[in-house]
Amino acid sequence: MEIFLQICSSLREFSLMSVLVRLVLSVICGGLIGFGRERHGRAAGLRTHILVCVGSAIATLIGHYCVSVLSLSADPTRIGAQVLSGIGFLGAGTIISRGRFQVTGLTTAAGLWATASIGLAFGMGFYEGALIGTFLVGLTMSIATKLDETIIRRSHKLRIYVELKNVESVNEMIEMIANEFNGRSIQTTAPRSGITGNCGIEATISAKNEYNGKEILKKLNDNENVVYALSSI
Repeated sequence: MEIFLQICSSLREFSLMSVLVRLVLSVICGGLIGFGRERHGRAAGLRTHILVCVGSAIATLIGHYCVSVLSLSADPTRIGAQVLSGIGFLGAGTIISRGRFQVTGLTTAAGLWATASIGLAFGMGFYEGALIGTFLVGLTMSIATKLDETIIRRSHKLRIYVELKNVESVNEMIEMIANEFNGRSIQTTAPRSGITGNCGIEATISAKNEYNGKEILKKLNDNENVVYALSSI
């Protein structure tokens, strides 16, 4: 631990090596958080989180550069403060209202905000806080997902996402989900894969236990019009 703290201390000085280390760590840590979101098919995945983290770090380094190299009488944290304000607009774009009592994208928005903060920490050379923050954010995302799955399974409800090959089969699939699986809160969405022509469907269906849930997903995946079906958290 002492060696780690000494290395961090030596890299706090503004130099080419410290800039390189900060940006590389931003890519790695932003990627680690984004990878977890990518696995669950979220809109903001690997690339988005990397870009947010690296961009935040660069913004902070610009302020650092103005003071350390150009000797300007400026507040080096001012640009970083604007980043945290601006990231709210990006996060707001991931929040979608699907009716009176259903809102999605809040976790993604919060994750982007946290990733931006991690990037700012790296940009300022606060390596310890950024690394610990990455670990805690990643742990929270992982535990929260598993906890949600457990709660849904015990409540005998399963939220699913189905991606279809074409919009012509949407009505048929909605009818199947509603009639065969007692589907509720059925909503059409943009395809998570981003493939033009595909269409997504989200719904809450009855599933008495985990086995039944798997059987339902298997039956949906066997449908010729379905690209893939999965439980959606």
